[in-house]
Amino acid sequence: MVSTVTSATQTQPAAQSTPVNQKSTQSKPVNQKSTQSKPQPTTTDTVKLSNAALIFAQEATETPTQTLKEAMSGDTQAQRLLAKEAAAKATAT
Repeated sequence: MVSTVTSATQTQPAAQSTPVNQKSTQSKPVNQKSTQSKPQPTTTDTVKLSNAALIFAQEATETPTQTLKEAMSGDTQAQRLLAKEAAAKATAT
C-alpha cells in the first residue's frame, strides 16, 4: 500500500508559562510533610508622638468656639489665628 506524503512545516508551540495560582502536576512523596507555615503572631507597631505633635493635632481639630474662648483668655496663638482669619475674610469680600 502506498501513501502520499506531503511536506508541511510544523512550528513547535512556544513554551507556555504556568500561572502562579495553578497547582504543580508533580506528585509529592507520601512520607514528606506538608510545608504549610504556621500562622505568625501579629506584630504591632507603636508610635509615640512628641508633645509638639500632640499640641498641633489638638489645635488642628479645635472648634472656632474653643479658639475664641482661648483668645479671650489671653492665648496669643489663638489671637493670631483669629486675626489671620479676620484678614482673610476682609480680603475675600
